[in-house]
Amino acid sequence: MKYLATFLVMFVVYLFLAGFTLDEVILGSIVSAALTLILVKFVDFRIDWKFPWKLVKFVFVYLPLFIWKLIVANFDVARRVLTPKIPLNPGIVKVKTNLKGDFGKLTLANSITLTPGTLSIDVEDDYIYVHTVDVKGQNEEENRKNISEPFEKVLGGIFK
Repeated sequence: MKYLATFLVMFVVYLFLAGFTLDEVILGSIVSAALTLILVKFVDFRIDWKFPWKLVKFVFVYLPLFIWKLIVANFDVARRVLTPKIPLNPGIVKVKTNLKGDFGKLTLANSITLTPGTLSIDVEDDYIYVHTVDVKGQNEEENRKNISEPFEKVLGGIFK
């Protein structure tokens, strides 16, 4: 199952990058098969029967939430840029995460980074260090609530 899933992911990515001509399909299948044989030793994932539900939840719950947060953050950063006296309170905060898996933490850190005004700097154990243009919280729990909690609520149901 791991071989098939790895092959399919690589093959689909290849086709989207290269195109759908017959030559590209043949070359893509050969390249994907070769890379699968090489990389499957380093890939550690499991696909269970809950995967389709988690995928639906990711697409229809998490992505709209992420897009909404992205829009709000863009307007916030634009407001700060256009204001004559730029209201900034920059800093690096330590945000605790309850996500246990590496892929869930990676998704959370990337979601934070892709939201304008924040940048994930490091992930260490259960903490993500985030640079933000406006530190709003007075303590670790308030920073968690402001930065990662909206994403983490949904991601907790998708990733272990």
